[in-house]
Amino acid sequence: MRDAATEELLRSDDPRIRVIAVAGSSYRLDALQDDAFAPGRRLTLVPEPENEHDPNAIGIWDADRKLQAGYVPADMARELDAADWQAVSLLEFFDSGRRAGLRVLLAPRDAWIGVPRA
Repeated sequence: MRDAATEELLRSDDPRIRVIAVAGSSYRLDALQDDAFAPGRRLTLVPEPENEHDPNAIGIWDADRKLQAGYVPADMARELDAADWQAVSLLEFFDSGRRAGLRVLLAPRDAWIGVPRA
């Protein structure tokens, strides 16, 4: 990944971005198979203040909010305001030919994120 303004490579510890493993995706494996979660696809962060287990929970959904992949990990969700961030599917993991997990790029809402190269 590169900074759009300077074209410098971004380091994984750059404070402007986060790369996270989607929590709870093992409970949503059927939804995870949808192309809406393929690398490069934009995703939607949905705060869940009424979540009985964690009022800081932030769901990770497809762009149309029809399918949920899982959640931002709880320790990170406590630090984020979902309205300030955008999400893009970055990496997918497979088990027995099925998508079994995702890594998602979180970047500030005003950051420019281009389409991945083929």
